[in-house]
Amino acid sequence: MSDHKLDSNMWVDRYGDIMYRYTLLRVKDVDSAEEIVQNTFMAAIQAQSNFAGLSTEKSWLFGILKHKIMDHFRGQKRLMSFNLSDNDDSTEPDYDTSGHWRIFPKDWGLDPEKAAENNELARHLQGCLDGLPEKFRQIFIMKEVDGLDSTQICNEFDIKPTNLWVILHRARNQLKQCLEAHWLSKQEDKKTKS
Repeated sequence: MSDHKLDSNMWVDRYGDIMYRYTLLRVKDVDSAEEIVQNTFMAAIQAQSNFAGLSTEKSWLFGILKHKIMDHFRGQKRLMSFNLSDNDDSTEPDYDTSGHWRIFPKDWGLDPEKAAENNELARHLQGCLDGLPEKFRQIFIMKEVDGLDSTQICNEFDIKPTNLWVILHRARNQLKQCLEAHWLSKQEDKKTKS
């Protein structure tokens, strides 16, 4: 029995909304997100006695949530194909055969810290993420948002590291093109009107 006290009666009030939003961003399905969060709370209640107090209550719950999300993806992976074909990416590659830029990215003229606080950019980024093919979206979020290890992602989705890097490259290119077309063009329009 753990000496560290958890207050499971307050979990839904304290963490329910943020855990739901976190999950919905990853699974993109309202019903699945709700089920995953509920399963997380149930698993946490059953495992309360194992809480050693080495992290905060919130961190501990999010650790369980991340495992439940991975369980969800394990269940979904048999329904998804991760075979890559030329028609997965209709754009020209941004790099030439020597690895140099073929078409240079636009200068966004942004301070990264200020960009991270820009709500309009966040909305456009979410829209662009939602527009990615589901396999690209899931893997991109796991790698770039959640910071999961490449080996773990490859194992979870039964893909080779080269496929992972192709998927990530294509996802980044599609996100860049989407943001440049939708968000950056609006920013440029605002500047010319001022």
